[in-house]
Amino acid sequence: MSARTHPDSAQSLRIVVTDPIISRFEEALRSDGGAHRWDMAAAWSADRRAAALAGADVVVCSALPPSEAEAAANVRLVHVTGAGYDKISFPHLNPRAAVANTFHHARPIAEHVLMVTLMLQRNVVRADREVRDGLWRTIATAPDVPFHPVLSDLVLGVVGLGSIGAEVARVAAAMGMTVRAVRRNPAAPLPAGVQLDWVGGNADLPALLAGSDVVVVTVPLGEDTRGMIGAAELGAMKSSAVLINVARGAVVDQAALYAALAERRIAGAGLDVWWGTPAEGVIPPAEWPFTELENAILTPHHSGHARVTFERRAADIAANIGRLASGLPLRNVVRTGPVPAA
Repeated sequence: MSARTHPDSAQSLRIVVTDPIISRFEEALRSDGGAHRWDMAAAWSADRRAAALAGADVVVCSALPPSEAEAAANVRLVHVTGAGYDKISFPHLNPRAAVANTFHHARPIAEHVLMVTLMLQRNVVRADREVRDGLWRTIATAPDVPFHPVLSDLVLGVVGLGSIGAEVARVAAAMGMTVRAVRRNPAAPLPAGVQLDWVGGNADLPALLAGSDVVVVTVPLGEDTRGMIGAAELGAMKSSAVLINVARGAVVDQAALYAALAERRIAGAGLDVWWGTPAEGVIPPAEWPFTELENAILTPHHSGHARVTFERRAADIAANIGRLASGLPLRNVVRTGPVPAA
């Protein structure tokens, strides 16, 4: 059933949207076509939002803190607006509620990885600064300027082979890079279209790091991955290698990474994810001065922010709302709940 198909028997739902980004795609969210009540509550006061949540059948959000989870006492579906659901307060959430997520960010993130790889391998930040400072330093004018490689010269190692890691592997291989990976279950079938030179388990991480020119971190954050890339792992990398983190900041030990960059024990890093949020008062949110390092590319967790990402996410959410209203099975469910049929 398409998102626009809405049988006469379907229920009318009260839907509260608290995420400000997906709120910009309200028309796509409403494409289910049902006679639902929509509260676009991203800019509402805490009290007004809590009152709306109390009557919500569906909450569309990027985060659901304890107070809002408790307020939504009768919610049947919490639809996260991205892949990560670590900001949903499950202990405070109605146990009967289902939780679903959505994706569509893998391709733009993979393109970001490729861009940062080229920037680091070709010393773009330094070259840009030198030109702005009136310097013209190339291999023709300065013997210490290195030749840069082409992508087909490089080995890319992917840590994690979920939707993002798989797309990074596809894009890198299409550009001629040799691609290797480690994953939790190395014996599992490879994702469609992924061709690897080698795949190992997480215990083989040191071997991946030692043999890679570019290391891309894509694993989700959990107790088993927190600090997964620490001093020992960075020490296993080539001094000419670069690390790109598009997972979560805490997967990488920030003190160890800063030291490895500052001391040039690795050649560079691309950081799109951090160890906190700007609301905590530090931009970028880190305890170490990465902004002082010229061998680091720093971006504000925006690698997946292509417009098509959010258009497709809104369509997924609309389709699941239609399924809930019509009593059909939900998709992308990360926690089931005994959702009553329509």
